[in-house]
Amino acid sequence: MSAGSAVMLGAAPLFTGCRKEDAVLDSSDINARVAVIRGSRLDTITRDAIEAIGGMSEIVHPGETVFIKPNFVNFPWARTNNCFRRGECTKPEIIIAVAEECLKAGAADVIIGDGSHLPSFDWQYAATFNGSTDLVREAARLTSTYDGTVTLACLEDDSPGWVDVPSSTYLREISISSLVAQADRVISIPVAKTHSWAQLTLGCKNFIGVTSLERYAAWINNSYWDRGKEFDHSSPRAIAQIYLDIVAAVEPDLTVIDFSIGVEGDGPTTGHGGLTVDMQQRLGSWVVLASTDIMAADATAARIMSHDVSDQVQLQLGYDMGLGEIHEQSIEIVGEKIDDVRVDWLPADLRNQAMSKSVAATMACALAAHATPTS
Repeated sequence: MSAGSAVMLGAAPLFTGCRKEDAVLDSSDINARVAVIRGSRLDTITRDAIEAIGGMSEIVHPGETVFIKPNFVNFPWARTNNCFRRGECTKPEIIIAVAEECLKAGAADVIIGDGSHLPSFDWQYAATFNGSTDLVREAARLTSTYDGTVTLACLEDDSPGWVDVPSSTYLREISISSLVAQADRVISIPVAKTHSWAQLTLGCKNFIGVTSLERYAAWINNSYWDRGKEFDHSSPRAIAQIYLDIVAAVEPDLTVIDFSIGVEGDGPTTGHGGLTVDMQQRLGSWVVLASTDIMAADATAARIMSHDVSDQVQLQLGYDMGLGEIHEQSIEIVGEKIDDVRVDWLPADLRNQAMSKSVAATMACALAAHATPTS
């Protein structure tokens, strides 16, 4: 089975190439490029989006190890919760296309991994919409077809170790999977969603999932681990600083945003109060974004979701940290015009929780340890 037929979602319109926005931009003011591609076949528009920003060979080089981070927030229950159709998880079609492009560029190892809410999960339930294949079968096919290998990693169980990266928060250091920290290239593939603690969950927020469950999560109702109880989620800024510190350490090389079926309102899941958004119904087609600038990708996604970038704490904070560009006039859009794909997208009703006792205790200890002695 060819790669195209393996992830085909139905007949796609002819792709006629990328076109720039009608507005003439001064190239001296452009700091980032974002591809915005629409269509009905996720594998095709994903490859077209990557090609529109220069192709994967400009990002991944022969012999390199690539880590791909999807958003698999509740994938451990994919057997029964239909998380892909509900818009909660990154679609396998997009992940497969990105992995194959990495192998075509000469990657020696491609690791697809996430931490989610349980130490392990069954990858066979990451099936394409048409049911023709899944990540397990595609990892085997791609490994047999190319010189490189594709592996699937549940980060809590499969990480060889954990690497501490610096944090400007009360944590001082954040432990992340060595599979991420030691990869030559890192790719974030979130699904577009709003979030009742973080406003938006896109390319940057996606990196919360590379942290250790054992160290940063609480065991809830004897059924799942929840980082929301052990990381400071008392405000969008508090949690943003944690995952933006991870982004600063990892320096992601590519962000691909899944704008096929996502979540609006009080996400990140429908069980949490969010509502499914199918862009084929709301816009008439699915959309995929791609950029080597993670902040530009997230800011463009926010604009497509009709969110004011200046009101998004994580975007302003990430820009101030020097993680990328967020200003519209400094981002070149190739493919579709933003105004042609912009849709109404319900914002989250923020309901940040009070700082837990364990977080407060950790913060107090950190402050005490770094306090300046007085005479």
